[in-house]
Amino acid sequence: MCRLLAYTGRPILLEDLVCRPDHSLIHQALAAQEARTVTNGDGFGIGWYGERPIPGCYRETLPAWSDENLRSICAQVRSGLFFAHVRATTEAAVARVNCHPFVHDRFMFMHNGQIGGHRQIRRKVEALIPDELYSARAGSTDSESIFLAALGQGLETDPVGAIARALRLVLELQKEAGITEAFRFAACFTDGDRLWAFRWSSDREMPTLYLRGRDEGTVVVSEPIDGCGGGDWSEVPRCGWVSIPRDGSPTYGSLDRAICDCRD
Repeated sequence: MCRLLAYTGRPILLEDLVCRPDHSLIHQALAAQEARTVTNGDGFGIGWYGERPIPGCYRETLPAWSDENLRSICAQVRSGLFFAHVRATTEAAVARVNCHPFVHDRFMFMHNGQIGGHRQIRRKVEALIPDELYSARAGSTDSESIFLAALGQGLETDPVGAIARALRLVLELQKEAGITEAFRFAACFTDGDRLWAFRWSSDREMPTLYLRGRDEGTVVVSEPIDGCGGGDWSEVPRCGWVSIPRDGSPTYGSLDRAICDCRD
């Protein structure tokens, strides 16, 4: 499983969250505490919004702990909305195009989880991507497929509904193929203004996802970056979603309910 971090709030240096904490994302790449895979060394990525509406992005296949350029960038870049991700691949090759976050126009997405039995239904999952978006597919991960499929379902204007529709379509493909392996999905999405986080699974083994809000901003992580899991961290609700403005209170909802609603 991968590890991820998202931040929205007043502009801060990326290193304040990505590098400096005791159990920072770079530390989690080497010694995750709440993942099946302790080491997440199959690449990393950071994406941030600055002076322009389209985010900057740096992705590499080196382990996060051994790339001096990552620390240099994080020490210099200040942003009010950024993503960071360290990867542990379950299927797709170790390649820069398979590293998260994925960017399309002003949108950014990253994911922790997997589609159970993806190899059996890969062609059908890719067929969920509309023709006009398929040329944007650069890699071979199920995560990128879900992102582009959700864009085709209206992610730009209805993030919760679009994610729910994309998940439902994949669930139907699994059912048709007789796949019993779980579909697990913890993800973050942003349009450059608001941040959405999702935590869902087709079984009871839910990917971890935590949230912490303070005066300076809100952080979403796979596991607490102070390494203790206590204090002011709270779990994103099981099978739930949260929408976080740059300045304001989060809004919560049920992803299960959204998936049921889109069947009607």
